[in-house]
Amino acid sequence: MVMVAVGVYARLMKHAEAALACLAVDPAILLIVVGVLMFLLTFCGCIGSLRENICLLQTFSLCLTIVFLLQLAAGVLGFVFSDKARGKVSEIINNAIVHYRDDLDLQNLIDFGQKKFSCCGGISYKDWSQNMYFNCSDDNPSRERCSVPYSCCLPTPNQAVINTMCGQGMQALKYSEASDVIYTNGCIDKLVNWIHSNLFLLGGVALGLAIPQLVGILLSQILVNQIKDQIKLQLYNQQHRADPWY
Repeated sequence: MVMVAVGVYARLMKHAEAALACLAVDPAILLIVVGVLMFLLTFCGCIGSLRENICLLQTFSLCLTIVFLLQLAAGVLGFVFSDKARGKVSEIINNAIVHYRDDLDLQNLIDFGQKKFSCCGGISYKDWSQNMYFNCSDDNPSRERCSVPYSCCLPTPNQAVINTMCGQGMQALKYSEASDVIYTNGCIDKLVNWIHSNLFLLGGVALGLAIPQLVGILLSQILVNQIKDQIKLQLYNQQHRADPWY
């Protein structure tokens, strides 16, 4: 419920036109969707076990099973069709670059990612030309024409004030020249390299998510069977109590 509240608040605080323009890449939408799904799922499990409601418990078990299978399928498909998965990630990143200035949440998320992975753009720093503010065309009146965000800039030691204009005109420079000031490598390659170097960590996280789901499925089914056995026992007792020869 807290996740939903934060997501709704974030959506309401945004300008209507800007919010609609980048609806597909809005982090607030992700919070709302995940929050609603988590609430419905945990509601079924909690109320179903408290009230011993077979319908809610089976719904809880079924939803957990679907989530588990979707996670498993996503992992297998991402591994088998790594090229297509890479293309989909590239499409998402390029879409986020286009709407960089439309959503402050998205902007902060991209800046965090570029700083974290020491990268710039999707494939290279010149991908920022897809954004209307950073486009290198001569008819672009923006003061940020042919630039990149400040999060692409190499860190300056002991910098008291962040120079947000450090990426000015970087797209017009060659790789060798731009690499002295900004990160020139794209975030996709950096992300792939990070995944390859942290496979055990990601496997542990996946296992940590899968075990509680499997335990939840198992316990809910055990509880459903116990409730059914109790119902059968009550019906059996009622039938024999009504029997005059009992």
